[in-house]
Amino acid sequence: MGAFSSLTEKLQKTFAKITGKGRLSEEDVLSALKEVQIALLEADVNFKIVKDLIGKIKEKAVGKDILESLTPGQQVIDIVNQELIEVLGGSQDTSLNITGKKPYMILMAGLQGSGKTTTAAKLAYLLKSLNKKTFFIAADIYRPAAIDQLRTLASKLSAPIYFEYDNKNIIEIIDQGLKSWKQHDTEVIIIDTAGRLHLDDDMMSELIKVKNFVKPDETILVVDGMTGQDAVNIGKEFNDKVGIDSLTVTKLDGDARGGAVISLKAVTGKPIRFIGMGERIDQLEQFHPDRIASRILGMGDVLTLIEKAHQQIDEKEAAEVQKKILEASFTFEDFLSQIKQIRNLGSLEEILGMLPGGNKLKNVSVDEKDIDKIEAIIFSMTKDERQRPGIIDASRKKRIAKGSGTQVQDINRLLKQFENTKTMMKQFGTMSKKRKGFMPKFF
Repeated sequence: MGAFSSLTEKLQKTFAKITGKGRLSEEDVLSALKEVQIALLEADVNFKIVKDLIGKIKEKAVGKDILESLTPGQQVIDIVNQELIEVLGGSQDTSLNITGKKPYMILMAGLQGSGKTTTAAKLAYLLKSLNKKTFFIAADIYRPAAIDQLRTLASKLSAPIYFEYDNKNIIEIIDQGLKSWKQHDTEVIIIDTAGRLHLDDDMMSELIKVKNFVKPDETILVVDGMTGQDAVNIGKEFNDKVGIDSLTVTKLDGDARGGAVISLKAVTGKPIRFIGMGERIDQLEQFHPDRIASRILGMGDVLTLIEKAHQQIDEKEAAEVQKKILEASFTFEDFLSQIKQIRNLGSLEEILGMLPGGNKLKNVSVDEKDIDKIEAIIFSMTKDERQRPGIIDASRKKRIAKGSGTQVQDINRLLKQFENTKTMMKQFGTMSKKRKGFMPKFF
């Protein structure tokens, strides 16, 4: 379940009541807003933020122009959407503006367990896609495991890193790291600081000292979206005592209620820059207030899905597959390739969630285990069998079933579905060829 699933479901049920009516009374609108208020509070949104938000919506939604319009329900939803965007950050640019300054220094802060070190690597991965190379300084002097983790992640990114295991003087480590950076041709330095299990004066004092020494271009506070209002309190505390420039909210692919995301900007006054949507190194997204508001209201987020597709899908490979589909020469090898590319976009639930109304498709089978089973069956085939499924006889089916941990019936089902799909592709290809260059005559 994604971070906003429960909230989205409740809001859509409420909105269905008002869009189903041709006319709305003031009582209808106030009743709907009461339900919106309860849904937001249950999602762990800060009480003051909810009160202010509902007040602004009420002020605009019970006017004569809205109540007497032809589509009052839709106009109320539009007002909710606009006010939600404002709470999340409005039209403010949330992109990380890497200026021409070299090096551009980013200081990562956050409590232990917030995903700070992983986020540092994800950020470097994101910057790499923008042709910005990163140098890491591992400045967690208390947890050798954090240094090991950053070293492993830096290695995967082929990014240089400076670290020391024995030195407990954080300023000395950073100073040596900055000197070491001069030997490398990178535009950005990311400094991963030490986290604690909870807020304390020692951590704040150390961070203030580090910040004064480094004078970073961007101080990013990483907070755990699963912790709800605690994340908001942590954000306020860090900003009040240390001063931050932006926030990153992690673990929004999990069972978080989403309230922290809605509250953080309003409480801290600082923009949310990124959101973590999974464990993989490529699952860090830029935060767009309008897109997140759209997700919360169940309107989807097609723009982000398109961006993901451009980043993850090999266009040349996609064109080749399209050609094979039209020629009905699509094989299980091609099918494996397509599964891999779809998986790169995220989970099937995540992809559905980005489509308008996708969260309503509860009865559509999107069980990842079904895809896993298909993959296991295809992987258990020989290369020749993948290319020519027609040679798969009874003995081969038994071998494939044994190798994939499935039943012969599963193999039969997949082969039948595949043949039906190929037949449909062949018909589609024939129709496309016949229609090529065909212009209908209207006169």
